[in-house]
Amino acid sequence: MDAILYVVRTGCAWRALPVDFPPWETVYWYFTRWEQQKLTFRMVDALRAMVRQEAGRDPEPSAGLMDSQSVKGSDTVGVDTRGYDAGKKVNGRKRFIVTDTLGLLLVALVLPASVQDRDGGRKLMLELRHRQIMAKATRRVRHLFADAGFAGAFVDWARTLRTTIEIVRKPADQKGFAVIPRRWAVERTFAWLTAHRRLARDHERHPATSEAIIRWAAITTMTRRITRGHAATRPGPRPLATT
Repeated sequence: MDAILYVVRTGCAWRALPVDFPPWETVYWYFTRWEQQKLTFRMVDALRAMVRQEAGRDPEPSAGLMDSQSVKGSDTVGVDTRGYDAGKKVNGRKRFIVTDTLGLLLVALVLPASVQDRDGGRKLMLELRHRQIMAKATRRVRHLFADAGFAGAFVDWARTLRTTIEIVRKPADQKGFAVIPRRWAVERTFAWLTAHRRLARDHERHPATSEAIIRWAAITTMTRRITRGHAATRPGPRPLATT
């Protein structure tokens, strides 16, 4: 497991694992084997419940946040699983995630970057529904906050799944960057995920592998949060040493 987390955190190739770890073929075998057994799904669910309980929340959320992120794809990403996001000017893939209101991962989906948010949102909602059924969740997510990219017919379609999509828009007079209520937590989650160098861009041949890497990054984030006792914070700038 340490070897897998090393690859996710440092971004190195499987074949470039240091000699301190088992042979890369063994590490990758366990990576694929555990994915076949859905181990990372269960780990994410268990860790999220622990973090929520420590924060005084119900183990299973009823509300969440959804968002997307376009990332460049390496030359290992095939043309059939990549696309061009004209808005972000990115050639690669688009990550869709749903988190709870604390920013803890619920589900991740990787699609070509050319997929519109509204279309990807439907697949994401179906994936969320499937995961909650498989996990035998006693409490379902029925309210999701999203940005304007998910507005329109998708909101009406979500009602057929008995889910309310609340569009959180930027203030009309806003200029430059500003923290948007009900939106900052999922943006922070993307920052947590991309701090893992394997996710700085998409290197995986198969989208399912990219989704697995996202889950491993979320596992790292939540285990560190449990150990630390609070969410990650970045230190401020340090003054230059003077002599």
